[in-house]
Formats: sequence, structure tokens, C-alpha cells
Amino acid sequence: MKIIMLGAPGAGKGTQAIKIAEKYGIPHVSTGDIFRANIKNNTPLGAEAKKYMDEGKLVPDELTVRILLDRVAKDDCKNGYVLDGFPRTIVQADVLKEELTKLGEKIDYAINVDVPDENIVRRMSGRRSCLNCGATYHIEHIPPKKEGICDQCGSPLTQRDDDKEETVKNRLKVYHEQTQPLIDYYEKEGALKNVDGTKPMEEVFADIIAILG
Repeated sequence: MKIIMLGAPGAGKGTQAIKIAEKYGIPHVSTGDIFRANIKNNTPLGAEAKKYMDEGKLVPDELTVRILLDRVAKDDCKNGYVLDGFPRTIVQADVLKEELTKLGEKIDYAINVDVPDENIVRRMSGRRSCLNCGATYHIEHIPPKKEGICDQCGSPLTQRDDDKEETVKNRLKVYHEQTQPLIDYYEKEGALKNVDGTKPMEEVFADIIAILG
């Protein structure tokens, strides 16, 4: 069972990917993790990727796909995998399809965790964290007892730059321009399944399991 997770930043697709991997005993393959592992282990592919990253450039699609295919060729992926954070563009999706076709394989499901932009902005911009002890809060869902102060250690809470409203809106803009077209792409492939990501996490997971069977 080869699965791709789609959804905007903050939609919760990473959390669901981990839960799917645990339930079905297949690896959760995150591109960020693979890059870090290749660089840490100083593999030829990692050294190539590091060159681009050190210069502040995006790793080219062709190299990203090579690193990904190297990972999914490992024994633990023979029964399938959950791809998280890949593909991000139509070019990557095309190269992935081409390479899988050569192996007589295909993507079985592209699960889109669908959450409206306004929910994501509210969800992410409400997050607060304690730099001292690492505790996390949300001003709506898990507020601290005293506004702006950590319950655990009494230190001031901060908002990560990534979670600031303007940053979140920019990330969503990039997502809609680059990654949203993948939803149409996988719909044409007959692999797309939409789930309502505004539901509680366990309900979203139950909906996904109902699709995967």
C-alpha cells in the first residue's frame, strides 16, 4: 500500500501519516528525515543535496526523487509506505510516477487532509511555546492558566516566527500555487481521497482507516 499525504501546512497530515504507518506496519517516509539521514551519514546523495542547501538553494526535483527512490527501495518498504512532504510539485509527481511505472508500481492512495485556510491561520497563529521547558499551548484550545505564562515553570510563552499570522498566510499562498495542483493531478490518476481535517484528530484517522480498509 503506497500512500501520499496531501494537505496545507498545519492541516495535520504529518500526525496522520505517523498513525497510518503505525497501524499498517509500513514506514513513514518524510523527505526532511531522509535528507537529514543522508547528510548525517555522508552518503553520495546526501553530499550532493548538502551542496545546494549550503548555498540556500532548493534541492532540484531530480535529486529529491533519487533520494526518495533510494529510501523506498529499502526492504522495510516492500509492503508499502506513507510519503509525507513529497511530492510538492507536479514535476516531482511526474518523475515519481515515471520511476514507479518502470518498477511496475503505482501510488494507491493520495489522501488530502482538507482544512480551510481560515482554520489553519487560527490553528497555527494561536500556538505558543515555552522556550525554557518546551511545554506547548494554544490560546483557544489549550490556554495556559495565566495568559502568556507557562503553567509548568512560570517562564514567559513565545510565538514562533513560523506561527505568526503573516508567515502562515505566506506559506498557504506558496502551498496553493505549488502544491494544490497535485490534488487535481491525483484526482485524474484516480488515487485521490479527501478527508475533513477540521474534525478531531481521532475522527480524521477513523475516516482515513475507512478509506484504506
